[in-house]
Amino acid sequence: MRIAIILGSTRPGRRGALVAPWVADIAQGHQLVRDGEMAVDVVDLADMGLTMLAEPVPAMFGAYEHEHTRRWAEVVAGYDAFVFVTAEYNHSIPAALKNAVDHLFAEWNDKAAGIVSYGVNGGVRGAEHLRQILAEVKVATVRTQPSLSVFEDFLIEDPTAPGEFTPRALQQAVVEEMLEELIAWARALRSLRMSASTSSAGA
Repeated sequence: MRIAIILGSTRPGRRGALVAPWVADIAQGHQLVRDGEMAVDVVDLADMGLTMLAEPVPAMFGAYEHEHTRRWAEVVAGYDAFVFVTAEYNHSIPAALKNAVDHLFAEWNDKAAGIVSYGVNGGVRGAEHLRQILAEVKVATVRTQPSLSVFEDFLIEDPTAPGEFTPRALQQAVVEEMLEELIAWARALRSLRMSASTSSAGA
C-alpha cells in the first residue's frame, strides 16, 4: 500500500511545510510500514511544475497533452490513498491544490483520502470544501480530521513567517485515528479497483 501526503500550498513561507513532515513521521511509525507492507511519501505540489490548468480536453477523457500533466498523472496513479495537508484561504483551499485535483480524473478514482487542515479556525471550512471537490473525482474521504489552529498548534512571533510548529499532544492521536480509517478504506477500495480491472479485462 502506498500513501501520499500531499502538501497543498505552494506559497512561500507556508506552514504546511512544517505539518506534512510531522504527519509523515507519525505514519512512518505505523506497524505496516515497519513490516514493509506500506510506504509513505510526502508529495509537494511546489515540486510538480503544474501550470494553471490548460489542457484542451476535459480530464475525465484522460487525453493529457502537456508533459507536466502526464508526469502528475503518473505520480497520483502510483498511490492507493492520500493525506491532503491544506490551509484555509478565504473559506476554501489553496488555488494550487484545486488546480492539481482538476488536472486529473481517473487517477483519483476509487481511492481514499484523509485531510489535515490548518488555519485561524483550524482550516475546517477549507477542508469541507475539499471534501466536496474530492467526491466529484470519486475519492472517498474518511471522517476523522486533524484540524490545527495557528493559535494553539503553532508558536508565531512574526505573522509573515511560518513560525514554530508545536502541535498539542492530542493532535497526534487524531492523526493516528485518521490513518487507521484511511488504511481500512484504502484496502477496501484497492480490492474494488482490482475487481473492476479484472472484470474489464474479461469483458
